[in-house]
Amino acid sequence: MNETSGGSSMKIREGIPRTFRRDEAVIRKLTPEQYRVTQQCATESPGAGKYLHNDEPGIYVDIVSGEPLFASSNKFDSGTGWPSFTRPIDPAHVNERPDKIEGGTEVRSAHGDSHLGHVFADGPQDRGGLRYCINSAALRFIHRDEMEAEGYADYKNQVEDVR
Repeated sequence: MNETSGGSSMKIREGIPRTFRRDEAVIRKLTPEQYRVTQQCATESPGAGKYLHNDEPGIYVDIVSGEPLFASSNKFDSGTGWPSFTRPIDPAHVNERPDKIEGGTEVRSAHGDSHLGHVFADGPQDRGGLRYCINSAALRFIHRDEMEAEGYADYKNQVEDVR
């Protein structure tokens, strides 16, 4: 997919659009675990993901396309062994579809088409009742202090200090 065929863009510094798309060059550089998870719909072992206990303020983006997926403000400890979120930053960046192999609802990035994990209806009721159970291997974390430099300034308003 090239920058003119599909993809979504957002403004970064001085009106320059940032385009989110599946990037084959990035896919070739994924670690074996990142490839297995994002491209082969695998699941990392519970408790093994590097972002499970990350409490820093920032956003999580698709490791393949860079599209913003989840904010630290919506992360919670579900006790399942995977990073869990109550909602995506922008539902347009997340596709949900029935998972015919594992059951439930699979979550994929909209533009990178990366397998991210699954969504369940057992999340905190006071925050919408959903639990997006996401593989760390599918994500890249961008700290709040680095968001502007990385082109994600538009999402800083969704990142609060962790309680």
